[in-house]
Amino acid sequence: MSSKSGSGGRERVLAAIDHRESDRVPVDLGSNPSSGISALAYIELLPELGRRRGRKGFETRPRVYDVVQELAQPDEWVLDELGVDVVDIGRAFNDRPEDWTERVMPDGHRYLYPSWFKPVQDGKDLLAYDAEGTLIARRPEGATFFDERCFPWEEGYPADFGGLDKAMGKVLWSALVHSPWDHANEPGFWPELRKRALALRASTDRALMIVVGGNLFEWGTFIRRIDNFLVDILAEPEEVERLLDALMERHLATLAKVCEAVGDVADVLRFGDDLGHEGGPFMSPEAYRRLFKPRHKILVDFVNKHSSMKTFLHSCGSIHALIPDLIDVGYDILNPVQTSARDMEPERLKREFGADITFWGGGIENRTVLAHGTEDEVRAQTLDRLELFSRGGGFVFNTVHNIMPDVPAGNIVAMFDAVAEFNGRGRKN
Repeated sequence: MSSKSGSGGRERVLAAIDHRESDRVPVDLGSNPSSGISALAYIELLPELGRRRGRKGFETRPRVYDVVQELAQPDEWVLDELGVDVVDIGRAFNDRPEDWTERVMPDGHRYLYPSWFKPVQDGKDLLAYDAEGTLIARRPEGATFFDERCFPWEEGYPADFGGLDKAMGKVLWSALVHSPWDHANEPGFWPELRKRALALRASTDRALMIVVGGNLFEWGTFIRRIDNFLVDILAEPEEVERLLDALMERHLATLAKVCEAVGDVADVLRFGDDLGHEGGPFMSPEAYRRLFKPRHKILVDFVNKHSSMKTFLHSCGSIHALIPDLIDVGYDILNPVQTSARDMEPERLKREFGADITFWGGGIENRTVLAHGTEDEVRAQTLDRLELFSRGGGFVFNTVHNIMPDVPAGNIVAMFDAVAEFNGRGRKN
């Protein structure tokens, strides 16, 4: 990693979270698994960016650090070129050639996967099994991500939760976890995490993100299956609370280790819990306040008490009705800001909540304008969103969730060029 790259990025990000305007709007690409770029889109971006910038000789096989969603780990030169201000601590791991294995995908593209990942080819499908031979994930022909295939407690809750760790280990998000957590069971992991995080901080002025799930609602959907768990919230709230309390024990134990290892090194800690679909929250505000809000607050308060890290919540969907509660919980940041969902209009979000929470995302509509618009349309929406969200700080530019495989490379470049234009440091094509 280049010395002192991304100069000023850390201060820029922290200023935005503190609702202060700085020299330019901070930018993210790939700091966590909901702000990244698919490997297929990245393959197309590299030669386009290289051509426009006159760069040659770069690696064209993306490192797929998140194997479930097939997200690329952006190269350092790409971060520099696009003006990215924040990186994931996970990139400090898997830094040797032997940590990666080339795999030719069914579509013919060549990716570098973590060497521990060994899916089985079944025709043009890819299957992932755990050590006991349980099928946990499937990438169907034509897909660009893996689907969950194992819901350990689909048939009902056990009498006791002594087997919860084993059940969680059969969920693809745990079994196929991204760095640095793919090393979490190795001896000496926590001192190594601190060592590598300190080295990363010394090598860059970008802000550092540590991704720690802390999911509650989502773990219920992973283990029980989403339709079952939604019924549980209404019909068996006592069982839901038993599960949530067992999860909280595990999450708080992990947070204690994270805060000790990197609480004074990382700038932002990312939680995740998808609370909404496109039409509204998955549950009533009353159910959220009864079951999830008190536990979310315990997690946030723990981070605030034991570290200097800012708290980031990733939640997709229409969650307008829950945002006042999320602010009350104490989250500093909301992502991905799904502005196409019901009641999530950008003007409304900024007007009602812009002084109280930082929007990390919402910079452009992925599925419409970025994927299918012209470069002029991409530029126009990017500039509009920057003008709206950046007023008074409280904004980090990012797309609405990950850049998907069907996004044209020219549109990606046009988007980042519009950001550079807004920030007053134009680029040469």
